[in-house]
Amino acid sequence: MDTGSARTDESVMPEPVWTGLPPGLLRMRRLLLVVWLGLLTIAVGLPLALFAGPGWAAFALLPLSMIAWGWRMLGRNWRSWRYAERADDLLISRGVLWREETVVPYGRMQLVEVTSGPLERHFGLAGVQLHTAAAATDARIPGLDPAEAERLRDRLTELGEARSAGL
Repeated sequence: MDTGSARTDESVMPEPVWTGLPPGLLRMRRLLLVVWLGLLTIAVGLPLALFAGPGWAAFALLPLSMIAWGWRMLGRNWRSWRYAERADDLLISRGVLWREETVVPYGRMQLVEVTSGPLERHFGLAGVQLHTAAAATDARIPGLDPAEAERLRDRLTELGEARSAGL
């Protein structure tokens, strides 16, 4: 009888339930990409066309090609962000080439903030910033719906208080 290969129910951890970011964040970032690179295209192309000739104005196509590349990269980056609430900690995963997964134990959380700048407010978004005793484990979740950000803040604060009280 081979007992070395048998697994007990305690050793099997359930797979976390991941939550992705809402599409509003992707829309906001893509709009910013188009606006800024569109302005750069005009700023490069117009002076070149006026002062160096129409042939030189073709260099303005470079920022336009960057829009196509950036559009795709922003989509890949947006899909890479996700978070999962587990019994004892919060997992945050992100990154396309270099995956980064941050584990923030509830008992280590000192402060949970909901932030929303003017552009985020315009798009109906908010971010959650987590501060812990160790600066290396500080984490953030950008581009959430404000109601979800507040729910997450309240839940994490509640769990953080309960876990730190047990220490």
